[in-house]
Amino acid sequence: MSDLTTMSPSEHGLATLIVDTLTLETEPDDIDPEAALYGEGLGLDSIDILEVALAVSKTYEVKLRADDENNATIFASLRTLNDHIQRLKAA
Repeated sequence: MSDLTTMSPSEHGLATLIVDTLTLETEPDDIDPEAALYGEGLGLDSIDILEVALAVSKTYEVKLRADDENNATIFASLRTLNDHIQRLKAA
């Protein structure tokens, strides 16, 4: 990646999944991978995050737990969520 706001192919795929799942009125390319997903930034709420978690679990065949103490960090941004998914897939 050339800079922090450039998405990797896996981040772009995740951004597309989020946009499609939540029928957002934004394009995947317009999502800043470092911007917050929850609240300010992309503006998702807790229900949106649950929908994203379900879509991620189905699409990537990884298990995201609602009781994971690291969820605030995992869902902090597109980039942190993607990094977590990639670690789970590699395990």
